[in-house]
Amino acid sequence: MIQEGSELWQYLKSEMRQLAEDGQVLIEDRKLHPDVQLSDYSYLVFPFSKLYEGFLKYLFRDLGIIEERDFRSDHFRIGKVLSPNLAQRLGGHSAWRQIEKRFGRELADRLWHTWKEGRNLLFHFFPHNYRALTQKEAEALVSSIIHTMDEAVTRTNVR
Repeated sequence: MIQEGSELWQYLKSEMRQLAEDGQVLIEDRKLHPDVQLSDYSYLVFPFSKLYEGFLKYLFRDLGIIEERDFRSDHFRIGKVLSPNLAQRLGGHSAWRQIEKRFGRELADRLWHTWKEGRNLLFHFFPHNYRALTQKEAEALVSSIIHTMDEAVTRTNVR
């Protein structure tokens, strides 16, 4: 999972580290019960998804993309400011656009895609498009979230 002592681990706040550790416990616990088959393993992703949301808020604040009042607001929406579909409408308030300009489209798209797949589409219930994850898919999504955070820390040099 996330290596203790890595740049990413050092960047994470204590609450975020705890979520990573909780998520690791869930994944390890699941391996102790291979005979029990579930219809959906999304629960394995949840701590990492929540961690990713916190990570993005800190990243955007620390890079000067959002102000402290947005960071602390109960009304600030990551999905809105990170959506490439809203970049033109939001202008300078678009986190996606600011990441694209400063660090490249690849990172901006990766941050968005990970948000969309690892949180937005996963934890909302759409009757016309019910999404259930296999254990392997859930573990791959966790790896993707971790890789995206690691890449963001490395490419932005955020501290």
